[in-house]
Amino acid sequence: MHPLITQDPITGSDLIVTRLECPDSGIVIEGKFSLGWMARLTPEQLAFVGLLVKHRGNIQKLAAEMNVAYNTARNHLDAIVAALESPPKRKDRSHRQEILRRLSAGEITFESAMRLLKN
Repeated sequence: MHPLITQDPITGSDLIVTRLECPDSGIVIEGKFSLGWMARLTPEQLAFVGLLVKHRGNIQKLAAEMNVAYNTARNHLDAIVAALESPPKRKDRSHRQEILRRLSAGEITFESAMRLLKN
């Protein structure tokens, strides 16, 4: 199974779930379902939240399991809080689309596109 992808890799827009399936019973439910707050987080951030819950909010234990400094774990948490507080900006999406358009047109290299997308 793959980790949950929450954003369209092309536009950065939130994704929706259109099908739920139980492998044991074979039941399939189709419709349009929101990912809610999870749509604002990256797969890595979702994994961090899972560890945070596992450790009942104890950042010190979480940092020890991740083998990082407490401040590093705290910075990850701060980034998650920021992602949940503010909706994604349209400007960021259009910027991403422009970079991908330039890559597709051969105007920039893959490495340049990746560097621009990270900034």
